[in-house]
Amino acid sequence: MSRKLPDIKSFSINQTQMKQKYLKIFLGTILTSLLIIFTSCQQVPDNQTVTIRSANSTFIQELFQTEVVNIGLEKLGYKIKKPKQIEYPAIYISLANGDLDYSVVYYEPQHNEFFENAGGQEKLEKVGKLTPDGVQRYEIDKKTADKYNITNLQQLKNPEIAKLFDSDGDGKANLVGCNPGWSCELTINHHLKAYELEDTVEHNQGQYEILLADAMTRYQEGKPILYYAYDTHWISTKLKPGKDVVWLEVPFTPLPKEMGNLTEKDTSLDGKNFGFQIMQQRIVANKKFLKNNPVAKRWFELVQIPVADMSEESLRIKEGEDQPEDILRHAQEWIKNNQEKCDSWLEKARQETDSLDISNNKK
Repeated sequence: MSRKLPDIKSFSINQTQMKQKYLKIFLGTILTSLLIIFTSCQQVPDNQTVTIRSANSTFIQELFQTEVVNIGLEKLGYKIKKPKQIEYPAIYISLANGDLDYSVVYYEPQHNEFFENAGGQEKLEKVGKLTPDGVQRYEIDKKTADKYNITNLQQLKNPEIAKLFDSDGDGKANLVGCNPGWSCELTINHHLKAYELEDTVEHNQGQYEILLADAMTRYQEGKPILYYAYDTHWISTKLKPGKDVVWLEVPFTPLPKEMGNLTEKDTSLDGKNFGFQIMQQRIVANKKFLKNNPVAKRWFELVQIPVADMSEESLRIKEGEDQPEDILRHAQEWIKNNQEKCDSWLEKARQETDSLDISNNKK
């Protein structure tokens, strides 16, 4: 039986088809590799996929600070969700639960209790000094201070002195104080008890802005006024210390125990004791968020808005530029007016990405 020889022509065709098949596989592999390399080079940084959630209280000037911080975060590649407006205790709880990422509302030391009650350092972290060195104090009009030589709050223990500041006819001095829930009202109440002023001074609480506007009306009518004041507020741009009003000293430093063991040194400025610790407004954030977003954390550590700028912003808001679009425009203007400084902060924040990459490569 004779064997059939293979068809040379058919064999040649099969060889050619196999070569073409392997060539396609080879070229496909190269193309896929190139696409992977190209995609990795063009890949959007991780922070651009993160949407940051923030909140501030109904105290509207905090929205200005939030917008300034958020503009920086956007420039760093983050997506920003519209800030919420909720009250302080709820902000801290939301941060601790991971429902918010950060807020600008950490007033130290007044908010220490909010911080601890929400979970403390296990869940939260305070970062930077957004608006540092704010002074809190009691003020009276200079005309009354000079006429009766009033320099210290405890002088209001005298019923005749206290009666000068009586605006409702009950014989007690009416002290314009803090909104319930701000926490500074706790310090004021603590002071009144410690200085034995509860029988002669009434702490008026409600809407601070409304109460203060009423005090301004009394001042313009030439009547005595007594109020709690703090920096980053328009009142210091309208009533100038030493010219229109006088800051009252206090005899010693009593503060609620939640604020820690503070001494006269902590509540004094230029050798005068005003009874309140110098206030630092800081950013408070969810701890896990900060760990996962070192670029954002570095921005939080660096950004600062001076007290004087905040007081000017407070005045603009009081004079009618108080809508969200106004506040956003103010924030954009502030960034533009401080462009060189902001660019420097942004550059330092971006370097956190480089540092992270180097650290990861060493592992």
